[in-house]
Parts: sequence; C-alpha cells; structure tokens
Amino acid sequence: MNIRVSDIKQYFYCPRVVYHTHYTPVSRPTTHPMQIGAIQHEVMSLLERRRTLARYGLDAGSRQFHISLHARSLGLSGVLDLLIETEDEAFPVEFKSTTQRLNLNAKYQLTAYALMVEECLGQSVSQGFIYRIPTQRITAVPISEILRRKTLHAIEQIRSMLSDERMPPPTPQRGKCVECEFRRFCADVL
Repeated sequence: MNIRVSDIKQYFYCPRVVYHTHYTPVSRPTTHPMQIGAIQHEVMSLLERRRTLARYGLDAGSRQFHISLHARSLGLSGVLDLLIETEDEAFPVEFKSTTQRLNLNAKYQLTAYALMVEECLGQSVSQGFIYRIPTQRITAVPISEILRRKTLHAIEQIRSMLSDERMPPPTPQRGKCVECEFRRFCADVL
C-alpha cells in the first residue's frame, strides 16, 4: 500500500483526514488558500532559480525543483518542492504558504522527504529546510534520529489504519474540525 508524504503531514494534523482522503469517495474542493498556495509555490520555484544558496548557509550546490520520489522499501511517494545537492550531502526544501510557527507535522513531512532522498538517490541527509513563502524565512530542520523514528512509526500506523479500514479517533484539538472539509463525515464531531 503506497502512502503519500502528504498523508504523513495530515496524520499529525488529524489522522481522520488521511482515512477520509483514502476511503471517503468525495471530491475535495480546491479552496482559495489552496489556489494561492499553488501560485506561491510556482513563483518561488522561478525566484529560487536565480538566487544564491547563501540563504541556506551553503556556498555551492545544484537545485532540482518538483522532484517526484518513490521509496519502495518505505511504500512512500511524493513530490519534493526543492532538492539542493552539494558534493557531500543533499538538503530537501519544503515551501510553506504560512506565516505561523512551524508545526511538527511540517517537520515530519520534511523528514519523510529526507528518508526518501536517502533511499532513492543514495544521498546523506542531515538537515532540511522549510521556506515560509510570505515572510521569506528559511528554517533549518535537523533530521534527528527522533524525527526519523517518529516518521517511520507514523508510516506504520497509517499503513495499519488503512489496511484495516479503521477510522481513528478524532483529533483532541476540536478547533481543527471547524474548517475541515471532512467534518460532515465525522458523526462524533459536531
């Protein structure tokens, strides 16, 4: 069973989003924030091609945008926004359309990409970056053993939930439910 990297991000936000994405046969509307985010990602890709890597604390390296990755041993796939490669290492970069502080789900998503880069490209990854588009702030995220273990554990949990077709309990942070497109399918969340 193939899991998408976006499933990992959503799992840490609310596991039911992952469940409904896979098992509730409804088309998800493209919201205005989603449209704005897609445009911002494209603009960032164009701008980043012209910039130096000094903002990432790197002297030299090559960049690849929108890299499709599929890690067979992890059963994981996704499209990475940017990969910076130096002679010694690779650095996954995720663009985020937010001014908010970084949530753990973004760090787990970045860690999943790091694991995929290591498997698919055979490159070592010790850290990645999250680029918040509105503020142009770049945050280095060390890809620690703890993040790796928790990400691998989440992959196992997601795979188990989906293979058992078992809907998980709702998120304890019910404020997240207010704007959720799947709220109407969670009968215990009103």
